[in-house]
Amino acid sequence: MRIITHKAIVQYAELHSDVKLALDEWYIKAEQSQWNCFADVKQTFNSVDNVGNKRYVFNIKGNSYRLIALIIFVPKIVYIRFIGTHSEYDKIKDCSKI
Repeated sequence: MRIITHKAIVQYAELHSDVKLALDEWYIKAEQSQWNCFADVKQTFNSVDNVGNKRYVFNIKGNSYRLIALIIFVPKIVYIRFIGTHSEYDKIKDCSKI
């Protein structure tokens, strides 16, 4: 998959060093994947949720952090839309619109 906005991961990890390793692992797994559908994503990341509108929520570092990505399967592109703590994620009213 092609990850758009990898810079978001780098910048977030610079500010939150405790999650850097987990974000790097997520990035490597996602980049090496060839997802064609949600079932493929689920096979790679068992804790992922489909929240609608092509948005998927990943639990990062034992659910301490959340990453929301827009995944477009046909061109194999992943857009990172949000990275934050679980409590920051809880403040989002509708993550399918993020």
